[in-house]
Amino acid sequence: MIKLIGILVVAAGFALRANTLLVVMAAGIATGLAAGMPFNDILALFGKYFVENRYMTLPVVLMVPVIGLLERYGLQERAETLIRRAQAATAGRVVLLYTAVRQVSISLGVNLGGHAGMVRPLIAPMAEGAARARQGELSARTVQDIRAHAAAAENIGNFFGEDIFIAVGAILLMKGFFEVLKIEVSTWAMALWGIPTALVAFAAMVWRTRALDRRIAREAAESARAKGGQP
Repeated sequence: MIKLIGILVVAAGFALRANTLLVVMAAGIATGLAAGMPFNDILALFGKYFVENRYMTLPVVLMVPVIGLLERYGLQERAETLIRRAQAATAGRVVLLYTAVRQVSISLGVNLGGHAGMVRPLIAPMAEGAARARQGELSARTVQDIRAHAAAAENIGNFFGEDIFIAVGAILLMKGFFEVLKIEVSTWAMALWGIPTALVAFAAMVWRTRALDRRIAREAAESARAKGGQP
C-alpha cells in the first residue's frame, strides 16, 4: 500500500493549490522511492519519457510565440470589440457555444481549440466583452470567474468529446487496458457509450453558464443600487 503514496501527494498538492507540475513530479518521485527505486533511476525515467513524448508538448511550445505576437498586435482587443456588437451575446452563451463546438469537433477527430490557442487569446476576452457590453465594468472576481468558466469549457468539451472518437488516445488506452485483462470490448462500443456521458457533461455546462450569467447580472444590479444610493 505504501506504493500508493503518490496518490496522497497529488491530493495534498492540489488541496494546497501548489504548482501542478511540481506536484506531479513529487508524486512520481515519492512513488518511485516507495517502490525501492534509486533516485537516479527515477530521474532517468523522467528524462526517457519526456524525450519519447516530446511531440505532445512541441505544438504548444511552438504556438506560444505565435499567440504572443498576435496578442501584441491586438488580438484580444479585436475579439472583445467584435463580440460587443452581438446583441444577444452573454458571457455564459459564449462559453457554452465554445463548449459545443469543442465537443463536436473533437468527437469528429478535429482538434480545434486548446487553452493556449483558443481560450486565452479569444474565448475568454470574447466572454468578458459580452459581459461588459451588457453589464458595464466588471469586478476582478467576476473577470476571474469568467476566465475560469472559459477554461472549464475547454476541459469539458475536449475530455468528454474525445471519448466518442474511436481513434483518440483515451479510447485506445482503454482498449489496451481491457485487452490486458482479457476482456473483449470493441472501440465502437466504448465510443457509443461515451455519447451519454458527453451529453450529461454538456447539460451540466448549460446549468453552469446560466448560473454565471445570473451572478454577473446580480452583481451589476447591486453595483448600480450602490451607486444610486450615494449622495
